[in-house]
Amino acid sequence: MSYKVKSIAVFERQAKRLNKKYPSLLKDLRQLISELKENPEKGTPLGRNCFKIRLAIKSKGKGKSGGARIITDVVIIEETVYLLSIYDKGEQANISDKELTELLKQIPE
Repeated sequence: MSYKVKSIAVFERQAKRLNKKYPSLLKDLRQLISELKENPEKGTPLGRNCFKIRLAIKSKGKGKSGGARIITDVVIIEETVYLLSIYDKGEQANISDKELTELLKQIPE
């Protein structure tokens, strides 16, 4: 079963900003998206069908531990994975419950 992968506006803005800093990010994201289509529950569970994925950014050269974090939400009924947020581990340690709730509100019904 192949899931659809969609992104919300917040994710797109964050990814665009990070892509200016790290040129390989787009290629790294494309690879992650193809993996998410087959394995939508990839990453560490955060509750509420959300997952945190560690992504190595090749142009940063620090591996997964110093790379980016991507927050996803899996909607099983629609067979869709929503990309909610992406952030650089060096800029933000983790995401709060309040931030996660705000991101979940932005998923189209």
